[in-house]
Amino acid sequence: MALLLEQVERNHDIMCRHQAFDLEIVGASTFPELIGTIFRTLPEISDLDGVTLSLLDEEDDILLVMEKLGVDFSIFPQLLFVHEPAELGFAPPAPTLEGEPALPPLPLLGAFDTELHGKRFPGAGVPLCSVALVPLLRNKRLIGSLNLASSDVTRFTPALGTDFIKHMASIIAICLENVISNEMLKYIGLTDSLTGVYNRRYIDRRLLEEIARARRQNYFISCMYIDIDHFKLVNDTHGHQGGDEVLREVAARIRHELRRSDALGRFGGEEFVVLLIDADLDSATFVAERIRASIADTMFDLPGGTETWVSVSIGVASLDGEAILQPMETVAQQLVANADLALYQAKAKGRNQVVSWQAPIS
Repeated sequence: MALLLEQVERNHDIMCRHQAFDLEIVGASTFPELIGTIFRTLPEISDLDGVTLSLLDEEDDILLVMEKLGVDFSIFPQLLFVHEPAELGFAPPAPTLEGEPALPPLPLLGAFDTELHGKRFPGAGVPLCSVALVPLLRNKRLIGSLNLASSDVTRFTPALGTDFIKHMASIIAICLENVISNEMLKYIGLTDSLTGVYNRRYIDRRLLEEIARARRQNYFISCMYIDIDHFKLVNDTHGHQGGDEVLREVAARIRHELRRSDALGRFGGEEFVVLLIDADLDSATFVAERIRASIADTMFDLPGGTETWVSVSIGVASLDGEAILQPMETVAQQLVANADLALYQAKAKGRNQVVSWQAPIS
């Protein structure tokens, strides 16, 4: 009787811990918060030696959007991305009678096999002996897998019931889909619908974040202010459809010359702003000249089989040592204003050139 009561109490404790876990992940509002909670809490409450997630991301949409929103994936080595459903390792849907829906894949439980499972559990701290690969499903659509591992060879066996881990995986799948959808909407709200680059709201926010980080880590930030020369003439000659194509292609050519850590935003009309992270004035000016040349040296193909030449003027500015000590908002405004002043000088000198802002000599 005492053993039975002890088992009941243990099961009740497990149930309470998992209910608390469910509430915690349901309440997660951002992708990093959700992922961090899963990897921090689930191994502890379930006494597991390995917990990872494999997410199906066929076009790298999730990865790229989360990176653009500032997610640091280096702190989540347990988060894996795959491009094909077959990489998740589940059997393809079994054939059914005509008109019946395909049966969803089932969890895979058994002994740990280094060749089959090693890549799913990078950096495991102890030898793993048994695994459970649990499909993450939304509306019968496979979106990934929850991967569980234990050093206990008897923990996951093909004879083990799977109702509990399937329930847990379904909660995680719902939370993942909701958070990813919300993050995608957030990203859309921070991007320019025409060119696909960031909008001014994002650049203003990102600049404050980067200034704070530059102060902590002691690196340079530079800014480019880019304006398409005689853009009104492009619209007058080729129509707004032609002008839109020029804006899209200019954005694409700028982006091609940047690193993933840099940020490109459209400030409205024909103006773009670039933030270059860990780049001094000379480095930023060099990149700006590459951008100018990439736009000016190759004609633009427009709708209707027409072509046109396009050029840009670019002003470049960088944070100086004194600016680091001023309030962040002041520093951000001054950096963009200095790049804008340099752009004005480039326009005054004849356009299609790069000018670096230099502090006036008093």
